[in-house]
Amino acid sequence: MRILLWYWGRRGGGAQFSLGLARALAGRPGIGLSLSVSAQGELLDGFRALGAPIDMVKTYRDLGGFATGLLRVPGLARRLVDQARGADLVLSGMTHTWTPLVAPALAAAGIRFVPVVHDAAPHPGDPAFAWGWRLRRELGAARAAVALSDAVAGTLAREAPGLPVIRMALPALLSGAAPAPRGEAAVPPHGRPDAGPRLLFFGRLRAYKGLDLLRDAFRVFQAAHPGATLRVVGEGDAEGCAPGLAALPGVTVEARWVAEEAIASLLAEADAVVLPYREASQSGIAPQALAIGIPVVATPVGGLVEQVREGAGGVLAGAVTAEAFAAALHRLAAPGALARLRAEARAAGGPDWTTEVDRLLAGLRPLLTAG
Repeated sequence: MRILLWYWGRRGGGAQFSLGLARALAGRPGIGLSLSVSAQGELLDGFRALGAPIDMVKTYRDLGGFATGLLRVPGLARRLVDQARGADLVLSGMTHTWTPLVAPALAAAGIRFVPVVHDAAPHPGDPAFAWGWRLRRELGAARAAVALSDAVAGTLAREAPGLPVIRMALPALLSGAAPAPRGEAAVPPHGRPDAGPRLLFFGRLRAYKGLDLLRDAFRVFQAAHPGATLRVVGEGDAEGCAPGLAALPGVTVEARWVAEEAIASLLAEADAVVLPYREASQSGIAPQALAIGIPVVATPVGGLVEQVREGAGGVLAGAVTAEAFAAALHRLAAPGALARLRAEARAAGGPDWTTEVDRLLAGLRPLLTAG
């Protein structure tokens, strides 16, 4: 099977997923892989290292570049079609701003197009301009779609009845050594006998991610565990999402982008990752944390209930409320709980690229005989 993997985004989870997928496909017998990626991509060296045929497309870095780049889209569409004529199908790693403008050209040329749909609906509070139009353009050009959670697969089934949906789980996106186990009798992480769990919220700071819920839950939790700390790291406006969060004792907010090579060490410095989301398709950070033995506390929404499982390093809140999330944090801090959760996470292992690419390829093969 000859696959052209297409992703024109520059950084973030889409780039990490596309590179992980490319690495898994590049080493697979019987798979011929070629690539179309952004020349400005932060992970470009990783794609180059695979040794696959690669077309590095100039995209954009800012709003001005996006506006002027629109003039190049028709030519880029023809360029992608020409490259795709040597492949059996084009697999889109994640939607990009220009994907709905280009994908119909693939369909018009008779080229099989399969998008990986990370989000099938806009997140509450996120920009949703022309969302439905963009999704319909992609799905209308597709022979099948890939969903990374049952929650997204269900939405796709409603949006595009009859379109085959291929399910694969989201593996850990980054490589990184697991942190050394910390025994319950070991020196507390902060070097103080009253040190509590070190919690980490990591990712884009957006309204739907429930930072206000986390603020209220942490206030309650820290009253019982004064040594607990919460570190919030990611791009966005924390104060706009959760007024007063940064002023709470034990809370630090770092509004910044974290480079890929620094993510594993950031996670390893935490005792647990917190996902207080009000809505979710799936999380890229949950499988990464669990893969290196870091427990995850999450709300029971969307694809999180598939990724964060009790008995596998996860703690699920009973509801999407501050009270329920505080109760989940109390369970995390119970005597012996952290050590048990770390051991569960390491034992469970989580989704791996080999198994998930097997599932992907099994879903793609019927498309080659369907015309």
